[in-house]
Amino acid sequence: MKTSSIAFTAGLASTAAAYHCVNLTVPVDVSARNAVFNVSAPQNNIEVTEFILNDAQQGANYTAAVLAGYATVKGHYNLAATYCVPGQQQGRPGGPGRHGSWNKGQQGGQQQAPKNLQILTHGIGFDRSYWDLPYNAPNYSYSAVATDKYGFATFSYDRLGIGASSHGEPVNEIQAQLEIDALRALTVLLRNGAVPGVPKFEKYLHVGHSFGSVQTYALTAAYPELSDGIALTGFSANGSFLVDFLYGGNFVDVKTNPTLGPKYVHGYFAAGDASGVQTNFFAPKQFDAGILAFAAATGQPVTVGELLSIGGAAAVPNAFAKPVLVITGERDVPFCGGSCYNGAPAGSSIIAQTQKAFTATTIKAVVVPHAGHGLNLEYSHQFTYDTINTFFA
Repeated sequence: MKTSSIAFTAGLASTAAAYHCVNLTVPVDVSARNAVFNVSAPQNNIEVTEFILNDAQQGANYTAAVLAGYATVKGHYNLAATYCVPGQQQGRPGGPGRHGSWNKGQQGGQQQAPKNLQILTHGIGFDRSYWDLPYNAPNYSYSAVATDKYGFATFSYDRLGIGASSHGEPVNEIQAQLEIDALRALTVLLRNGAVPGVPKFEKYLHVGHSFGSVQTYALTAAYPELSDGIALTGFSANGSFLVDFLYGGNFVDVKTNPTLGPKYVHGYFAAGDASGVQTNFFAPKQFDAGILAFAAATGQPVTVGELLSIGGAAAVPNAFAKPVLVITGERDVPFCGGSCYNGAPAGSSIIAQTQKAFTATTIKAVVVPHAGHGLNLEYSHQFTYDTINTFFA
């Protein structure tokens, strides 16, 4: 599958697979009440490690210790995105034509566009390609399954500050709250039909992974009217295990990474090696060694501001009353401490305990057997894809 790239417009994306995708650049105006942290961006690996040790220290609250106040951060940013629709198959809608129009299906009958759009938000360590991995394509493509098998359209994007989206100052600008407002602004544009080349849909569904799930949770807690259903993957309401992610990642100054270094400034951290990626995302014996190497080579960084603000983003009750799926790997590190069935009362999973955070709906909680945090990259990925899409269907 390959895509065309046109700023804020849709064009042809000829694909080897059946589904069709176009790349977009979507301008958004964003405003958020960010924290002001009295901490400097680490300039080398020693300072990065010292930051991690301070942030993860047991019994301490480093975020509170360095919090100097709050300030409104606002700006005009660009979000890099990919819009995918089903290919032209019998019983499935036709994809976007050469000029963004809907074509007739292969049988000659006029096909209808998908009725529902999934808005996909990736987590730390990835960009939007998490949802459509080019490794052994399209085997690891969530978008391929959601579109061609289930008839949805998908809209993935690089989170603000990451990948091909606008970057920013990594301590007091690129934080959870600003990124949540970017998701809000993007959702409003999509719901209003204000993204050229992307039509209006009957329902707008949100899917997140990890930090993307945190942002999806926070979006629906603050703006429940913007979503018709959510799937939180690699997530639980228990934030006490995030320190395991900090220790496990072997984070280094992004400037020491030859691929990412030229693209980012000090204050962005990258995984130090493939072992750090494996620890945080892959369960034992549940992955192809080649995809670990791919994930390590193509991974994206995280900012100081994100690490200091991630905990508070989902630390509020959620009165969202529409369908909620929480699906997480049994061996998930940052949200289960490596075992989703330990530490939960009465034999319940840590994932099921997330119900307590939702005050107006009954969630569906699914633990993916044997899987780790990087659900889309493991042998069980098809189970994960099917579970999410059958839930929405």
